[in-house]
Amino acid sequence: MIAHVGDFGLAKILSLEGVPKANNKSSSVFRGTIGYAPPVKLMMTKYGLGSKVSTSGDIYSYGILLVEMMIGKKPVDPMFEEFLTLHSYARNALVDGYVLQILDPLLLNEDVDEKGLISLVEIGVQCSSESPQDRMDIGTVVHEFFSITVATRSGIV
Repeated sequence: MIAHVGDFGLAKILSLEGVPKANNKSSSVFRGTIGYAPPVKLMMTKYGLGSKVSTSGDIYSYGILLVEMMIGKKPVDPMFEEFLTLHSYARNALVDGYVLQILDPLLLNEDVDEKGLISLVEIGVQCSSESPQDRMDIGTVVHEFFSITVATRSGIV
């Protein structure tokens, strides 16, 4: 139970021998960790390319991390090629009703609240929406987590 601080690769490079202007704000430098940074085509000036970061981009990364934890697959898994991404894989499972089949088997046991697990995948998918306007804000995420916890403890879910 020790907290660790991490980031998704957005820390500024302070010194890199042999690379001129490592700290420049060039829009040709990719910033972020592949798979966790928002889609470049939609966020070229917001997050993936360039120097501007946003809370919306952080929420995207958080959503991908949540989906990864629930499904047990990284966004760079070889199964995600072409148009299939971790986000679309989870979103399709939600839409088609087979989320339990794609969850990490370690999460499933007789005492688990399956509806709560599905709700967590839903939160991850909404947070990692391609469009920043469709993503939850962190306050809503916390509220949703609290609602899931209360519903699980009271037996509502």
